[in-house]
Amino acid sequence: MHQFVDGEWVSEYEATDEDGSFQRQPTSFRDRVDPDEAEAGRYHLYVSYACPWAHRTLIARKLLGLEEVISVDVVDPFRAEGGWQFTPDKDGCTVDSVNGVDYLREAYVEVDPNYTGRVTVPVLWDTVEDTIVNNESREVMRDLTTAFAELGNGVDLAPEELREEIDETLDRIYEPINNGVYRTGFADTQAAYDEAVTELFDALDHWDSVLESQRYLVGDRLTEADIAMYTTLVRFDEVYHTHFMCNRTLIREFDTLWPYLRDLYTTPGFGETTNMAHIKEHYYTTHPDVSPKRIVPIGPGPDFEAPHDRDELPGQPPVR
Repeated sequence: MHQFVDGEWVSEYEATDEDGSFQRQPTSFRDRVDPDEAEAGRYHLYVSYACPWAHRTLIARKLLGLEEVISVDVVDPFRAEGGWQFTPDKDGCTVDSVNGVDYLREAYVEVDPNYTGRVTVPVLWDTVEDTIVNNESREVMRDLTTAFAELGNGVDLAPEELREEIDETLDRIYEPINNGVYRTGFADTQAAYDEAVTELFDALDHWDSVLESQRYLVGDRLTEADIAMYTTLVRFDEVYHTHFMCNRTLIREFDTLWPYLRDLYTTPGFGETTNMAHIKEHYYTTHPDVSPKRIVPIGPGPDFEAPHDRDELPGQPPVR
């Protein structure tokens, strides 16, 4: 993996601790959008269709009706030695329409010439101040819901009365599931792998049971928590099961998680922002220590649009 150290791009750093467990670096830019400064055309998102964290913000932007308010640029799914790159000739990718750079890392050091850390997506960029506002997906997702509420379509993905439960749910799924697939796949020892994969499937079993009686993670309302769960589940059978050795059970073998995933995929804003070609290319070609031949497998191609009966449960998707 690559990152900056005091503004210098270095080719390797240790992503695991002495026990062989994967350690995710904290994000570095954590400012928030003031609702008084939320205006159409001012803010811009840098994303990768491949990245589950960036995917969260694309779904939220779509569900909230902010497509004409917040612009988007998309990087190449293959993260080379130079990091995330803009390759407009590649299907689904764009130029950097804001800063005109070839690599996203160039925008990072424009903001902080002595930056130390990884170059990650999503990035919420302020075109007035010419700076990175935030690169923490959970906070960007929340700001899209709250700070831009007056500019959207009225959908609320984090209602005030449910916010505490939403935050608790996001916390509960993050470490064992969202980050758990990475902890499993990047484990450097058998013990670290065993711990991560056990916690992952214990958590999936738990939510498979919870969702038997409710349509969404927080009762009958589709919220940020469902977005966060979706971006992991939709990548699971195609990537994490094989690439990251999360292979005890496929998502399509779960009695409840599988129809829950299909319900979300067919909800406007979810499937249309899911680019499986980018997802598979990224994972299978960007991690040579995990997949050294960089061959993208052909399957399995789950049918995310197969009928489900989740609409028989209380609750309905947001109305746009």
